[in-house]
Amino acid sequence: MKVPFDGTPLLRATSALRIARVQRMDPVAIQERLLARLLRRAAGTRFGRAHGFAGIRGVAEYQARVPLRRYEEFWRDWWQAAYPVLVDVTWPGRVPYFALSSGTTSGTTKYIPVTAPMMRGNRRAALDVLAWHLHHHPRSAIFGGPSFMLGGSTALERVAADVRQGDLSGIAAAEVPALLRGWSFPPAEIALLPDWDRKLAALAEATPAAAIRVLSGTPSWLLVLLQRLAERHGTPPLPGLELLVHGGVAWAPYRDRLRPFLPTGCATREVYPASEGFVALADRGDGEGMRLTLDAGVFWEFVPLEELDAPSPTRHWVATVETGIDYAVVVTSCAGLWSYVLGDTVRFVERAPPRLLVTGRTSYSLSAFGEHLSGEEIEAAVLGAARALGITVADYTVGPVFLGAQGTHRWLVEPEAAAAPELAGRLAGAVDAALIAANEDYAAHRQGGQMTAPEVVVLPPGAFAGWMRAQGKLGGQHKVPRVLADPERFAAAEAGLRRG
Repeated sequence: MKVPFDGTPLLRATSALRIARVQRMDPVAIQERLLARLLRRAAGTRFGRAHGFAGIRGVAEYQARVPLRRYEEFWRDWWQAAYPVLVDVTWPGRVPYFALSSGTTSGTTKYIPVTAPMMRGNRRAALDVLAWHLHHHPRSAIFGGPSFMLGGSTALERVAADVRQGDLSGIAAAEVPALLRGWSFPPAEIALLPDWDRKLAALAEATPAAAIRVLSGTPSWLLVLLQRLAERHGTPPLPGLELLVHGGVAWAPYRDRLRPFLPTGCATREVYPASEGFVALADRGDGEGMRLTLDAGVFWEFVPLEELDAPSPTRHWVATVETGIDYAVVVTSCAGLWSYVLGDTVRFVERAPPRLLVTGRTSYSLSAFGEHLSGEEIEAAVLGAARALGITVADYTVGPVFLGAQGTHRWLVEPEAAAAPELAGRLAGAVDAALIAANEDYAAHRQGGQMTAPEVVVLPPGAFAGWMRAQGKLGGQHKVPRVLADPERFAAAEAGLRRG
């Protein structure tokens, strides 16, 4: 694949202007003006009229009038009745896209509105990633070859006139400006493939390995792709790669495993995108936090995690956040989300400019490989499987295990009574089937071969009590952790439980 021309000089000039503007930004003033603009735009919607948007003056009054809501409340009270045609409901005009995102308590899929202003904000943030790269690597020629975005299927389902839904990467692909399509890979005929095995084989065949300059995606998927490309092209498989953009799952477990596949000098840059908005991006080095996006169509609030379910939680914004505190992220956006609890938690490492680290989820979850299992799905799967097999689970915990390019979940399960050895395999199969049925992301990872079948270790009665006792955490308010998402913590727990 040959790009129309090396667009790096033009990108470098525009990036310099953009970085200079970003560095001059007053975060408080930018966010305050953005909220006022959002309120004006949506004042005539059903939601805006119900909450008196026309009369709101300032952040404090907005927070007083618009309570925090989770997805389930938006869906039930505002979107479900009108779906798929949302016109002037929570955002003016017709919502043209819904991003499908799995793993909520309301079902296997949630439908997140995506509007044209939101896509413009996402594109701006994506270009900021390239701008910061050029700021730190001024000799880079990232537009001298194609940019490879590894996402899900870009196929979109038409659900109403002028309304489509699908993976966010598919929506992004549909909205790529015509001017930039000559620099984009993969082509539509490959990007549309829904089957991961077929898609991976097609990518291995079609990737212009020597030409690729930028590669972006989830680290777990990127590892599988790069291993397949290395089998065909040798190592490093993309010798001209200058920038790897990663996000979606924790980077630390993949950093050392991906490095051998990257050419010398290839930079890595973390991003924090979500279906609800582009939250932050790395403007410095690895591990130094990500800069909060201030002018991409989202007004951000932050609620101390321990207050999230309180009757009147404290609602901070960029003017009042503090470093070192775990906050739940709250979104107000140009896609018609208003004080929407995102479900992620962050901790600020700097206030001026606001720079943060992702610290987890508001409820326990497991997504070591991008499978996005919620606590509810985890519990329902293991308890339902045990019930179907006629046993009662006294305690359990689950964590990730990395197996080369693949990974798996290992479940440490303690039945109430001693169990036969064959129970482990039967329980593993039942849990696997339940999660495939409940969660589309998990099903995709299992179908694609990125995750192998889960393993179950059946522990003797009393194992968890003994382990908790050894840590001085037996009784009182101490609870067995249902999920240990950190591989090192899980390995240590497993060793302690196996020792008995």
